[in-house]
Amino acid sequence: MSQQTRTVHLVRPPDCNHYGNLYGGTAMAWMDEAAFVAATRYARSKVVTVHTDAIDFHQPVPQGSIVELVAWVSSVGRSSMRLEVEMWVEPISKETRILACRAGFVMVALDENGKPRAINAPG
Repeated sequence: MSQQTRTVHLVRPPDCNHYGNLYGGTAMAWMDEAAFVAATRYARSKVVTVHTDAIDFHQPVPQGSIVELVAWVSSVGRSSMRLEVEMWVEPISKETRILACRAGFVMVALDENGKPRAINAPG
């Protein structure tokens, strides 16, 4: 439906738990941020998160990894958008990408008064 938004993060020690893996809450925050950017680009207005699906964690994300978040708008209602977000991990020692986690988000476009507003299709 729309272009993908891609963001990249380095997994640093403060982002990790005592096992040396990315905190789940940090992964969720990064995913919400990627969804926010994709929704803002689509709606060209202020947007807020109103719903998050269950986040499926498939793979631990070790410290020192590079992660790429890919977000896109999958459907649009009057004022809301459903977004899909995937987090891919690239271990430093391998030339592979592994799906670490995935989730769906719903964002609502707001007007200048903080009320839901109709979304105009881009383009």
